[in-house]
Amino acid sequence: MLFGKLGMFFSRLFVILIFQVSFSEYQMGEPPCHLKRGYSPTYTKEGDIVIGAFLSLFIQSELKMDKDSFTYSPDRVRINPRFMLKHYQHFLTVQFAVDEINKDPHLLPNVTLGYQFLNNFHQIQLAVESSLIWLSGKGPTIPNYSCDRQHKSVIAIGGMSSKLSMAMARLLGLYKVPQLSYGPFDLVLSDEVLYPYVYQLGSRESTLHLAAVQLMLHFGWTWVGLIISDDLTGEQFFRALKEEMAWNGICLAFTERAPELFQKEHDEFKLLSRILWSSSKVIFIYGNTDSLGEISELLNAYKLHGKMLITTSSWDFSADSKNLIMSNFHGTLMFSYFEREIPGFTDFLSSVHPRANPEDFFQKSFWEVVFDCKLSEISSVDIAHERCEENSSFSQVSHIYLNEIIIGKSFNIYNGVYLFARALHHMLQTETKDVSELVANPLLSWKLHHFLKCVNTINGSKDELCGDGTSMTAETYDIMNYKSFPGRFSVEVKVGEVIPQEKVLSINEEDIDWPEDFPQIPSSTCSVACSPGYRKQSLEGQPICCFDCTLCPDGNISNKTDAEECIQCPEDQYPSKEKDRCLPKIVTYLAYEETLGMILASAALCFSILTTFVLGVFVMHRDTPIVKANNRSLSYILLTSLSLCFLSSLLFIGRPTPANCVLRQTTFAIVFTVAIASILAKTITVVVAFRATKPGSKLRRWLRPAVSYFLIFTCTLIQMCLCGIWLGTYPPFLEMDIYSEVSSIVIQCNEGSLVTFYCVLGYMGFLALVSFTLAFLARNLPDTFNEAKYLTFSMLVFCSVWISFLPAYQSTKGKVMVAMEIFSILVSSAGILTCIFAPKCYVILLCSDRNTLKIMKNKANP
Repeated sequence: MLFGKLGMFFSRLFVILIFQVSFSEYQMGEPPCHLKRGYSPTYTKEGDIVIGAFLSLFIQSELKMDKDSFTYSPDRVRINPRFMLKHYQHFLTVQFAVDEINKDPHLLPNVTLGYQFLNNFHQIQLAVESSLIWLSGKGPTIPNYSCDRQHKSVIAIGGMSSKLSMAMARLLGLYKVPQLSYGPFDLVLSDEVLYPYVYQLGSRESTLHLAAVQLMLHFGWTWVGLIISDDLTGEQFFRALKEEMAWNGICLAFTERAPELFQKEHDEFKLLSRILWSSSKVIFIYGNTDSLGEISELLNAYKLHGKMLITTSSWDFSADSKNLIMSNFHGTLMFSYFEREIPGFTDFLSSVHPRANPEDFFQKSFWEVVFDCKLSEISSVDIAHERCEENSSFSQVSHIYLNEIIIGKSFNIYNGVYLFARALHHMLQTETKDVSELVANPLLSWKLHHFLKCVNTINGSKDELCGDGTSMTAETYDIMNYKSFPGRFSVEVKVGEVIPQEKVLSINEEDIDWPEDFPQIPSSTCSVACSPGYRKQSLEGQPICCFDCTLCPDGNISNKTDAEECIQCPEDQYPSKEKDRCLPKIVTYLAYEETLGMILASAALCFSILTTFVLGVFVMHRDTPIVKANNRSLSYILLTSLSLCFLSSLLFIGRPTPANCVLRQTTFAIVFTVAIASILAKTITVVVAFRATKPGSKLRRWLRPAVSYFLIFTCTLIQMCLCGIWLGTYPPFLEMDIYSEVSSIVIQCNEGSLVTFYCVLGYMGFLALVSFTLAFLARNLPDTFNEAKYLTFSMLVFCSVWISFLPAYQSTKGKVMVAMEIFSILVSSAGILTCIFAPKCYVILLCSDRNTLKIMKNKANP
């Protein structure tokens, strides 16, 4: 930066020395060094103070310089009238603003404003030449010589791009001429050391990146390509946009910098291929007028299939051509500064006609081009053959070439004229009230700087800080949609607006015409959006917008698209099948109403009734040999306990309660212990009875009923003690099981102390094992007294059931666990009933002839 400023200083010093030498030669009568005027027509409207307007109309496709005479030759200049027609509104805006101010009795009274139009054809060389012409006045263009200005021209408006403004500023800055640049805001021009006399009328675009992100978020565009101008303004916009996009989860697919002029075809191919090969469907283009013009020509030559363009109003391609319609840009969205409509401009256009002002060369040229006719025999632009109609007016000009509303850069020009007028007005009020003294003041341009800095461009109020108030920040942007129609017709339609600072965006999607490749709103994402039920999983080495979708784990959901993390459902809810919402869990238990509960309850009642029936049979046939031989009192106790065992399973069915939880396990344990103790007593009785048949055996005393009753009581008492310890330490309790079943909350009984519970079961198993062992050893005793075989089978069934129950009980949860225990109770009880009493009932009921003492003795002594 330091070397650049030093270079600028020495270049200005060199120019001043050359101009001074040239002027000295002119005074001495020697042939002066001067510029012969080329094709640079001007138009001036006289006034007390004259505004120099350096504007751009048409484009010179060829411009050659005569090295010998240092002139621009008219015969070597070709004007292409097809381009930049819409910028004629800039000329009309100056005329309208000046006329409006001259008619205003409160602004600059007794002072008449004039203007001088100079066309630079959007060429840097002609911008410099126009500056020299404006400084020198009529006659030869002599450097450092001002003959005809007479201090009337004190301010300049121009140019349309940063390069034109810089080229003019290097020359005008030598004379401290205030220069109002109406093009887009450029950071380079804001350098007060290099360009101290340049006032930028364009917006700083400090919130454009916010507006762009708001639009991307609205349409869900998270994968966007970016093309920026290769300058400081483009880099600043890139940094701001990238930061805001990252903050909102939007990624840049690529970033390309476009030069103001493509030097090689390789550069064009690189940019074009980067756009075409990118997976991004949306491309945002930002830059200055020159770089965007280059891109416009490139993209107009090569159609972009499957791409949606977003840009700003700086890319004014909608009216650059008369004969070529840029259909490739159909559907493009543009951000345009929100401007107020200037009343009276439409009426002003209806009053403008070139025959009323024949000296206005620019108006005549524009008229002949847009109406394709000649106003006189000598046409300024030789493209037409027919004479123009007398009743033609600007109201008939297509919207492509002339907008009836002051917009874009025209609005900047309008503000610039008023900025100068208000500054001049404040100067008159402060320093002098004599207009002649003001005009004659050679330092008028110099003094004007202070007042330009102290005036607001919108309302003309004074700024106490006296800073550079000319650079406005646009708080609202219009969203325009470029539409191209058959028949060489195109239009820009406002479809919405955005207020970036307030994050407010309103847009009418029905009014938007999308590019032909998109029948509906384009989608531009690196990865397909994760639907609810899935979460995003980042890919290593990829931007955050590129990801995989992973199904939420069990118990978790995601209820929105592109969820970063899954959320866990509350304990009383469970995920839906799609894992996109939580559903309330149903409170459940093994109820009588459901099928399983109904089957188990019916089985328990049926077996209990069957057991009662067997008991009745035994009571009715209590005096028969087979009943007496098998110890009928113990059979009664066993049958009664088995009937209660079947009924105890009903305590496990139905909605659990705290009392139910305490009673069901203890009741089952005690009743089952009585049944097993009765079987043990039966087994011991059989063994002792067989061995007590020997004369003088002391075992006969153990055959008394009291011994069997004592054994049953003792075994039951031990079990009752274990249950008492269980209930006294850590008894069963009611709990809500929310984990066993995914969609249900199971109301169940927690067994409390598992150690005591397994001790109770183990004690019953111990009694059953002892009974099984004794019965197995006594299985070969004479059949007359022996039921050991049946006892063996019954205990084998019992042990098999409960040994299988233990692992099944551990592996199941909820209702299934309760059903498993009921099933074990019923099966083990039914096994005992069947194995022990089924053969006896068969003999009693169906083979009564075998139920005699004689037959039994014959079996005992074959």
